[in-house]
Amino acid sequence: MVDVREYDPSWVERFEVLRAEYAAALDSAGVPHFAIEHVGSTSVPGLAAKPIVDCDIVVDAEHVAAASDVLVGLGFEPRGELGIPHRWAFWEPDRLVGTSTYVVIAGSLAFRNHLAVRDELRRNPELRDEYGAVKMRLAASGVDIYEYGAGKNAIVQRILATAGLNEEERNSINANQVPVTPRKR
Repeated sequence: MVDVREYDPSWVERFEVLRAEYAAALDSAGVPHFAIEHVGSTSVPGLAAKPIVDCDIVVDAEHVAAASDVLVGLGFEPRGELGIPHRWAFWEPDRLVGTSTYVVIAGSLAFRNHLAVRDELRRNPELRDEYGAVKMRLAASGVDIYEYGAGKNAIVQRILATAGLNEEERNSINANQVPVTPRKR
């Protein structure tokens, strides 16, 4: 079953704490980064979401390894790209359960996808509410995470089109098959 909840303003506060920790660690290690972005549904005021704060640490390609090393130093475990080019995922340490942190390459389709969905839903309350209703309906039906993702696909593709991603970009995003693997704690 997928846990989707009404919007919680504390998600923004949680992100700001994460951003400060990540920025301090990256700065201390001398790792250049463009931004640390709050992405995913918790970054959209008013949108129902799984209670997981998603963060993108945005770097140039040559700084991916160094940024990843900083996260490992904070207790994260690397998971690799997981089927999404130019986006590296990590298991969070126990103290940060309920977060998903990624290292992404600036300008990559993976990063533009995250921003496109976030920014379009922030701009378009009707589309935001429609997307939230789809998510709540799917979660209430007791689907697993795979069915949940598949059930959102049509509206996500519409969000991406409305945000200006072209058909080739949307097809590429649609082709990503992210494996969901349970964490062994």
